[in-house]
Amino acid sequence: MGCFCSKSTDSRTSRIGRWNATGIVALRDSKLKVLPDEVLEVNNNVRTIDLTNNNISVLPPDISKFVQLQRLVLANNVLQRLPNTLPSLRSLKILTLDGNKINTLPDEVGSLSKLEQLSVSGNLLTCLPDTIGKLHNLSLLNVSSNKLKSLPASIGSCTALEELQANDNNIEELPASLCNLNHLKSLVLNNNRVNQLPQNLLKDCKSLQNIALHCNPITVDQFQQMTAFVEFEERRKKKYDKQINSNVLMNSKGLDEGIDL
Repeated sequence: MGCFCSKSTDSRTSRIGRWNATGIVALRDSKLKVLPDEVLEVNNNVRTIDLTNNNISVLPPDISKFVQLQRLVLANNVLQRLPNTLPSLRSLKILTLDGNKINTLPDEVGSLSKLEQLSVSGNLLTCLPDTIGKLHNLSLLNVSSNKLKSLPASIGSCTALEELQANDNNIEELPASLCNLNHLKSLVLNNNRVNQLPQNLLKDCKSLQNIALHCNPITVDQFQQMTAFVEFEERRKKKYDKQINSNVLMNSKGLDEGIDL
């Protein structure tokens, strides 16, 4: 572990005192290569740790001491893996790992039973662990800009999922279990290799309002011939009508069809 040198007069004691008082450890843009020792001296009731925009390559196993941690943000570092002590973070709700060098998510990620948002865009993932299906409270999953060729069938067990972002991968086929996601509102799959969707997706996912499939081989005809396409279109247009009524500006092309014409 290393020491943390501040450019200000902020002392180690005052930082620890502030972090204890607020429950927030904020060390963005601090040029860190390791997690400072003093972070691990903070009380166990810390709720947020934000280490965005550093050069941290390893997260120490001792991070597991923060059993009350709800938000862990490690975006834009150089992490290659996560510690196997991850399950100890049993209160974690938000885990942000965008812009690292992670090529594998450990099976232990499925033990984060309270997790609501998992974002791992801009990494080197070639697959997701089957244990992701144990995340029954997950509402947002962002796996964009990786090297995924598929999504695990177990994703259909993420019954609270509302938004799935998987842009810029190599996904060719989607599991039929996506049809189990009754709360799914947005499915974003631009820049992949998807040539068809599960036939009953629009029928079974009755909350689905947005599908983005730009730069995929699937055709408009295929999409429009899917079961319950008309009902999906009604939901989608109703969503945009609400946005217009709320003075939300649309792009110059109007209503995005979600697929290349």
